[in-house]
Amino acid sequence: MLKREMTLGIVVVVAVCLLAAAPAAVSPDDVSQLGKKLTPMGAIQAGTDSGTIPPWEGGIKAPIPGWKSGQHYPDPFPEDKPLYRVDSSNYEDYAQFLSAGQMAMFQRYPDSWYMDVYPSRRTVAYPEDIYAASVENASTASLTPDGNGVNNCRRTSPFPIPENGLHGIWNHMLRYRGESIQRTIGQVAPRPDGAYTMVRIEEQVLWRYNREGMTSANSDNVLAKFYQGVLSPPRLAGIKLHVHETLDQAQDPRQAWVWNTGLRRVRRAPQVAFDNPGTASDGQRTNDQFDMFNGSPERYDWNLVGRKEMIVPYNCYRAHNAEVDPDSLIRAGHLNPDLLRYEHHRVWVVETTVKKSTSHLYSRRTFHFDEDSWQALVIDQYDNSGKIWRVSEAYPIIYYDIPAIYDTMISHYDLQNGRYLTIGISAAGQVERFDVVFKDKDFSPGALARRGIR
Repeated sequence: MLKREMTLGIVVVVAVCLLAAAPAAVSPDDVSQLGKKLTPMGAIQAGTDSGTIPPWEGGIKAPIPGWKSGQHYPDPFPEDKPLYRVDSSNYEDYAQFLSAGQMAMFQRYPDSWYMDVYPSRRTVAYPEDIYAASVENASTASLTPDGNGVNNCRRTSPFPIPENGLHGIWNHMLRYRGESIQRTIGQVAPRPDGAYTMVRIEEQVLWRYNREGMTSANSDNVLAKFYQGVLSPPRLAGIKLHVHETLDQAQDPRQAWVWNTGLRRVRRAPQVAFDNPGTASDGQRTNDQFDMFNGSPERYDWNLVGRKEMIVPYNCYRAHNAEVDPDSLIRAGHLNPDLLRYEHHRVWVVETTVKKSTSHLYSRRTFHFDEDSWQALVIDQYDNSGKIWRVSEAYPIIYYDIPAIYDTMISHYDLQNGRYLTIGISAAGQVERFDVVFKDKDFSPGALARRGIR
């Protein structure tokens, strides 16, 4: 009897594992709608009946006339004017289109925070092979049994027709952003009175999984290889970091190394993960808030709520533009809202709560992913007493030369201490370059050591 019970138990365990690892149970009829009623990325192609959201018609597929690689990205819609303004006097009228964190911003800064809402422009576009990969992924992609990795997908978001919250976050983390990027950017963490010190950071990324010909099977379980180095101010200069991000974080957890300026040597850095403080962030963001969210999703339960119409940052070219002086952008408590652009778009909403078996600074998070791209646009973060703590906004643009949407800046607003952190200020350095070519050896511990002794 005992032997029979053990055998049945093994069968049940194996069945559960096979079920968890099986491809997403998306019907052929649903998949056939990709590229028809749905965009290849899974968004509803039609606009809304109210007209606030237009239909998707292919986005911006090529650079605007006169633009050359290496220049900043001019606004494709310089003549657009705001349709209306949401501020502390009327934000409750728009509550159905705002997140809890966004509404808390009006309460925290009633005299200075507002959202200018512009005509909605569905500008997202990708290369044709990325569209083809997305459609293929809908039928083949699967989560690993524990949900901490993905299988049977290539180049872009694995689940254009999501069925659970883990599908949503993996879509964000694996979204296509080109094959590589090099940029020098500014980061600030102003005090409540607005005083700040600009931190200049250089970054290089090899998006290995997103490269042509790459799949989850032949990428050596590598999603990306990342370098970050602090250039200034002098008290922080010299901090250098390499990270190897994986597709299956249970099989091979993230690997990270730092250059220790005091010892003048490279050391492993297992603390570069989860809720440890981010690089030079003055404690205003966690490591897993870089790029809005990154790393293993293992500490949370993920619940897919569904789609909703929302006012979100979009096509934020004015904030990106080189002519913007950082002093005109940075204000006490928040960025200058005159330089931000908001639009109506549909988003996917995913709610998360920390698992009882673990812990995190944020007990709960609510994610709002752009339906056209899976770029996370707004995230609300709650403290362990259940109060809203921080709200994060990504300010994306379409990089026409890839083409792809990507956040030009990200801000994490702390509603409790009156501070915030913004990373990606392009006026502080060079423009992003997506035409650089990196090799795996450029991100080895030895390469980090050579960077450190230059």
